[in-house]
Amino acid sequence: MIKQGNFRGMVMWKKDRNILLFIIALLLAVVFLAWGAGKFRMTFGRSKSMPEENLRGEKQREAAETVMAVGESVKPDKGKVALTFDDGPDLTYTPQLLEGLAKRNVKASFFITGKNAETYPELVKQMHEAGHLIGNHTYSHLQLGSSNRETFRQELIKTNEIIQGITGEEVVYVRPPYGSWDKSFEEELNMFPVLWTIDPLDWCTNDSACVINKVIPKVKENSIILMHDEYASTVTAALQIVDELQKEGYVFVTVDEILFD
Repeated sequence: MIKQGNFRGMVMWKKDRNILLFIIALLLAVVFLAWGAGKFRMTFGRSKSMPEENLRGEKQREAAETVMAVGESVKPDKGKVALTFDDGPDLTYTPQLLEGLAKRNVKASFFITGKNAETYPELVKQMHEAGHLIGNHTYSHLQLGSSNRETFRQELIKTNEIIQGITGEEVVYVRPPYGSWDKSFEEELNMFPVLWTIDPLDWCTNDSACVINKVIPKVKENSIILMHDEYASTVTAALQIVDELQKEGYVFVTVDEILFD
């Protein structure tokens, strides 16, 4: 026979146990529902909005667009171009040209006369220290002919000595005036002739726009541009040509990089 006190205790224990079980069941239900909702979002939410492969593709597209945005102003390398100047150095215009080239981080090739090198050795030294190539253009801008071969040869030798005395380096390249050349000098003097592929005739006009328009449309990879650093219009044209061609993706180098690379 169950005593009345024990009976009440059992009833209360059963009641408390039921409440505890109800609370545990409720907590389990909440956890299950939360887990199910998360799985639903992971499984169905992504598939409805964007499949996994599409998500990867979208991320790749966004990354590509970012790269394009950063580099959209950078064009691919279209090749090398050499800017060359004859007849200098000139006391007025060569310093202006050197300053403009330095600002653009451009190296050029200067074929100078021995007479001007003697007169303006500091300009020759400045060219050399800036990393420009310095070549021989004879002493007095002499054109080689059938009757002056020895005189021409002596002018080359004299100019080499003048330039080497200023820069301390042997002169290897020569730009023969008007392109007249005797190949036997190559072995006799160990010199290499450098001609050109584009001649805008800058010496016969003071219109820089005219010079630019004669150069830009003709430029292609490995072009060698002939100009003269003794005219204001040439300096203006040369620097604008550099600006335009750099935008198009060309790289300016000294002429030896085109001839032998």
